[in-house]
Amino acid sequence: MTDTTMLDNRINKQIKFEPLEATVAATEEESVILAEKLTQVAIPLEVLLQALSIAKYDKSAAFQYADKYLKNIKKSKWVIIKTA
Repeated sequence: MTDTTMLDNRINKQIKFEPLEATVAATEEESVILAEKLTQVAIPLEVLLQALSIAKYDKSAAFQYADKYLKNIKKSKWVIIKTA
């Protein structure tokens, strides 16, 4: 271990921080799932594009963004579009 890694570990233990997780980009399939999740309701195109843009760098953050947006929509009582 390098000196900086040992120092980081010691600091994290002292202040009880969990180590940060590495961000992982979404795969193509995961991006499709994200898009399907968001298009179940009528959303602005900008919201979909923003979520897909986030997914290029951080899959977890993109799904959190989508969940937060959908939760806010449900609170405002938007109509959900159901497909046959």
